[in-house]
Amino acid sequence: MARLISPNPIALHRFRPCFPITRFTANPQHRRINTRKFQTLACQTNPNLDQKDVPPTEQEKLVVEPTTVNTQTTTTTSSLPQLPNKDVNNKIALVSTLAALGLFLFARLDFGVSLKDLSAFAVPYEEALSNGKPTVVEFYADWCEVCRELAPDVYKVEQQYKDQVNFVMLNVDNTKWEQELDEFGVEGIPHFAFLDKQGNEEGNVVGRLPRQYLLENVDALARGQASVPHARVVGQYSSAETRKVHQVVDPRSHG
Repeated sequence: MARLISPNPIALHRFRPCFPITRFTANPQHRRINTRKFQTLACQTNPNLDQKDVPPTEQEKLVVEPTTVNTQTTTTTSSLPQLPNKDVNNKIALVSTLAALGLFLFARLDFGVSLKDLSAFAVPYEEALSNGKPTVVEFYADWCEVCRELAPDVYKVEQQYKDQVNFVMLNVDNTKWEQELDEFGVEGIPHFAFLDKQGNEEGNVVGRLPRQYLLENVDALARGQASVPHARVVGQYSSAETRKVHQVVDPRSHG
């Protein structure tokens, strides 16, 4: 019995439909489709847009970081302190003016009182001897350094007792007071003479001394005591012999 031998022993005809190699390679339309998909994938940041749970890739982080830096820069710029407006400047100027005025008044009361100020508020000598009050007579000169130095202390004591005690200022340069200079024995200035209500001298203080001496003597006069605690005290003073005598313009002047 003769055997029928098949010309295709390994049955290659069964694999023919499965390898369309020539058609796949030679299909230009299929290449264009792949190229379009490649360009789309390269431009798309996250191909899984529908998957919300997928964390961003490294490329996405690099793209987002510059935006974050710009946001922080903007926030920092907007958080800078604003310059003071016109109202704040006006308030500062007002406060500065009030502070300067307060310092001026303080300096005026403590350090700015002059002999001219004391003389302007002093009681005339003739009036002091006749109004029934005790009196403090100060002999002074405008050129006397110690007199100028003690002026603020005298002013403070005067303000405290001016309703009870007369304060008289006599300028030794005024020839009108030659008799009083001899009567009270003025050799140095400032010379403070303390008189009772009848005009009798109870004591005197000469030169630079603590304010407490003047204060205690004036307080004793105000309380009507028979004597003052510091009846004869002498400190550093300017000599009355060097006074500059001048003519009196107004005979009624007590300066």
